[in-house]
Amino acid sequence: MLSTSSAQVVKATLPVVRAHGEAITGTFYQRMLEARPELLNLFNRANQATGEQRQALAAAVVAYAEHLLGDSPVPFAPVFERIAQKHVSLGITPADYTIVGKHLLAAVGEVLGDAVTPEIAAAWDETYWLLACELIAREARLYHTAGAAEPADVWQHWRVVDRTAETDDVVSFTLVPADGAAAPRHIPGQYVSVAVELGEGRGRQIRQYSLSGPPGAGYWQITVKRVRATGAAPQGMVSTFLHDDVHIGDLLRLSVAAGDVDAAAGDGPLLLVSAGIGLTPAMSALEHVAVTSPRRPVVLVHADRSRRSHAMRHRLPRLHTQLDDLTVRLWYEEHPADTDPAGLPAQVATGRVDPDQIPLHPDAHVHLCGPVPFMSHVRQSLLRRGVPAERIAYEVFGPDMLRAAQV
Repeated sequence: MLSTSSAQVVKATLPVVRAHGEAITGTFYQRMLEARPELLNLFNRANQATGEQRQALAAAVVAYAEHLLGDSPVPFAPVFERIAQKHVSLGITPADYTIVGKHLLAAVGEVLGDAVTPEIAAAWDETYWLLACELIAREARLYHTAGAAEPADVWQHWRVVDRTAETDDVVSFTLVPADGAAAPRHIPGQYVSVAVELGEGRGRQIRQYSLSGPPGAGYWQITVKRVRATGAAPQGMVSTFLHDDVHIGDLLRLSVAAGDVDAAAGDGPLLLVSAGIGLTPAMSALEHVAVTSPRRPVVLVHADRSRRSHAMRHRLPRLHTQLDDLTVRLWYEEHPADTDPAGLPAQVATGRVDPDQIPLHPDAHVHLCGPVPFMSHVRQSLLRRGVPAERIAYEVFGPDMLRAAQV
């Protein structure tokens, strides 16, 4: 808890910090990366270029302050846990918090100038370190659970043993530990960070990808969509590298599995709803259920641009034979004549998903994955139809993490 005096100061100054949040975090990133350019390796440069990273940090700082004051419009605990999980997948250390704190508080002073009195600086310093200490403690427990004596131990080399072109823009990579050890079991819905050296002076970059294969299969699989340049956002540096330069026999550096969302939670009916590349955790969940509880009723709802862009659809006929009660509903924005995956009984509709038409068992556990507006639209419909919020799980990556908590 904040001290009484600091709580009063933070409450009084929060509107000013909120109004200048993006300017503060923009200054913070500039200061820190000029002083410690090696930290560029930790940040998504596309998100830096579009401003999404500084928007997310500003929102998180304000949300935590509101949480401490009891004024938060959304629960902060899920955001906190997802930040900690992502930090562990990156190998963040306690020392990193000292660097961030130094430059973040200096940025507050630089943007707000003489308005920042010693009392104001002390109150926001206390706020930052309360958050930092909570995260450091939680991350220490996660590192221990993952068997990492040091944060750097989360990184291991994995060998690519198979590569499958799912669509023109999506590739799946099958990987095994390079040291011959067994692949650790993961939970459906978890993800890994992948670190690549881009070469040509571009340094290292890290991205997160859901594990799309069956847990406990002796290998890991990630499914990567090529990110093409759109508007202010450049093409994906890591996805382009993986598509163009990584082949069978190559080594990749992967983190431990991270993420607190179980896509196959519960033991009753399961509803999996995805859009685009958000289908990856749903496919892992289907593979898991097919092995562990094949009689479990499962509904898969997926939205995509077209049949051609629907990755991993070739797995669905096999999964349909392995699962006693699998219902598949597909929505394609483009509706070619050959729309049904071969051999799969599936109802296919044209256009965007109508969540009110999703088959729904009253006791279903639900997992959503896709763009935040899509998940929000579906979740609101499910809530109206009587699904309790605690039975609707969803995952999001990158700067949309806090925004997703408000769906």
